[in-house]
Amino acid sequence: MDLQHWLGRADDAVQAWADTFSPYQPHPSLHVDDERFATVFEEFTGRLKNNYPFFHPSYAGQMLKPAHPAAVVGYLTAMLINPNNHALDGGPATAAMERETVAQLASMFGYDTHLGHLTTSGTIANLEALFVARELHPGRGVAYSAEAHYTHGRMCHVLGLKGHPIPTDERGRMDLDALEEVLRSGDVGTVVLTAGTTGLGAVDQIHTALAYRDRYGVRLHVDAASGGFFTLLAGATGPEGLPSEPWRAIAGCDSIVVDPHKHGLQPYGCGAVLFRDPEVGRFYLHDSPYTYFTSTELHLGEISLECSRAGASAAALWLTFQLVPPTPDGLGRVLAAGRRAALRWADLIDSSDLLDLYQRPELDIVTYFPTTEPATLSGVDAASARVLNDGMTQDDPVFLSTLKAGREAFAARHPKITADADGARVLRSVLMKPESELHVERLHDRVERLAKSC
Repeated sequence: MDLQHWLGRADDAVQAWADTFSPYQPHPSLHVDDERFATVFEEFTGRLKNNYPFFHPSYAGQMLKPAHPAAVVGYLTAMLINPNNHALDGGPATAAMERETVAQLASMFGYDTHLGHLTTSGTIANLEALFVARELHPGRGVAYSAEAHYTHGRMCHVLGLKGHPIPTDERGRMDLDALEEVLRSGDVGTVVLTAGTTGLGAVDQIHTALAYRDRYGVRLHVDAASGGFFTLLAGATGPEGLPSEPWRAIAGCDSIVVDPHKHGLQPYGCGAVLFRDPEVGRFYLHDSPYTYFTSTELHLGEISLECSRAGASAAALWLTFQLVPPTPDGLGRVLAAGRRAALRWADLIDSSDLLDLYQRPELDIVTYFPTTEPATLSGVDAASARVLNDGMTQDDPVFLSTLKAGREAFAARHPKITADADGARVLRSVLMKPESELHVERLHDRVERLAKSC
């Protein structure tokens, strides 16, 4: 799609709507002449060059990629009006869009009933889920994988809850035997299961953990912030297909967090929290006589800890989902390309004399390290750091990231490597752009050449 064309149409559409109201004179205090703006804008665009090329398939570092053009047009169009989705009075159109998109997300995970809303981030979405969990299980703590996102430990502190990090198995998933041992104490009221860890992309055994809810009277929350949209590949045929069991089990859990600003093609910040039982809305009850006054319908701010939120985020997601819906044939095709790229790169690394896989990818994150002689953790750490730095500074740059793996985690996967340090950095690449599928051989060749020079 022609982005410039549709941005022009966006400005025209909003102006045509504005012209239906009586004319008024803009206040002179807001006026900025074009010459002055041009000078400042030149500096502004110059400073924006101090960024990594997130749009390019040579960028395979963090979970960053450009928003879909439809999301950009939707966001900027709504931003010209600047609605606030806290209350229907602040954004009636975009509030309706938010309800529709949240319903699509709930349906994607298999919820028959739901209460939910968009948030500014997965961090805030997880805070809300744990807040509701605290209200339902006062005085009881929260268990989460030791490789879950650090937000859970942080939000336990914010909410005054005791956090219980649970060790992981040799694939980076929560160790369910260790979890059950903690649950027997009765001190835990909520278990956080991760569908796609941010480090390895590991998916906890949600289908097995589901039985713990009734057995121990705990609440199950799924942090699918980074991996949730991969549910669209559950049971799919072809190499990109994922085992259906953990993904289908999400529908039986009590709450879910997912970030459309990761794999949902959205700009930052756009997270979402979903509750299976709409009755949990009672924990948000409050009154705001100066906010909720034009409608007796439920305002989104009445079921949210956040107050002001950009209606433009809902508009961007709604427009995107009309064109690339959260279905296997829609957004699923985008995720499938990234997963195929990850599997292809893993195969190339398996055949390489210069690189070793740290762990086979479960979603679209590839972890690997340069082979070293002698094979020691300190050698792996130093070689990974050199590849990372050299890749960004040499001609034909490639942008990677690293993951710190502990001594025990390394030994479980690579027992022949001498553990002469507490751990080692390995290289980590997120292939979340579909273009990676067409670029992976070149990416592999570039990294091999960097590893050879170590």
